[in-house]
Amino acid sequence: MRLERLYFSIKHLINPFISLMVVFLLTGCTSIPQGVTPVRGFQLERYLGTWYEIARLDHSFERGLTDVTATYKPRPDGGIDVLNKGFDPEKKDWREARGRAFFLDTPDVASLKVSFFGPFYGGYHVMALDPDYRWAMVAGPSHNYFWILARSPSLSDDVIRNLLKTARQTGFSLDELVIVRHVGAAASK
Repeated sequence: MRLERLYFSIKHLINPFISLMVVFLLTGCTSIPQGVTPVRGFQLERYLGTWYEIARLDHSFERGLTDVTATYKPRPDGGIDVLNKGFDPEKKDWREARGRAFFLDTPDVASLKVSFFGPFYGGYHVMALDPDYRWAMVAGPSHNYFWILARSPSLSDDVIRNLLKTARQTGFSLDELVIVRHVGAAASK
């Protein structure tokens, strides 16, 4: 009888815990890193299109890739279709990931959640943006995710240096920063 009560008590403790963990996993990865303020006055129609990845903090899903681009297109439901594409020089093959993104708040605040698989979302927060939408600096859900994007495969050293200075001041450790090579594989798309 005591074992049944113990089992019943544990079962009732575990179920809410599991439910809480599922809620956390489904929503917790969209947070904004401390010190990061998403751009306000954001204009999605100007942001849509293709961006070249200039620099990033490296992760397994992009490791070793060159000629990385991100293309954003509007969805009928108000979201954004995302196509990330990069060239794997070792395999001599293109890799791509398709996803979808939605604003966390109003569309004039550049803070979104993006998913590349199922109901799991990660944060995508534009923290600096050129007035002419020529470059963007993006944070993920933590200081471990960081990108510099541009409308062309290169960006001036001065712009990169200023963006990296801002990123460091915002709490990003850039010791593992990867400068993305655009070596012509893009011409074979």
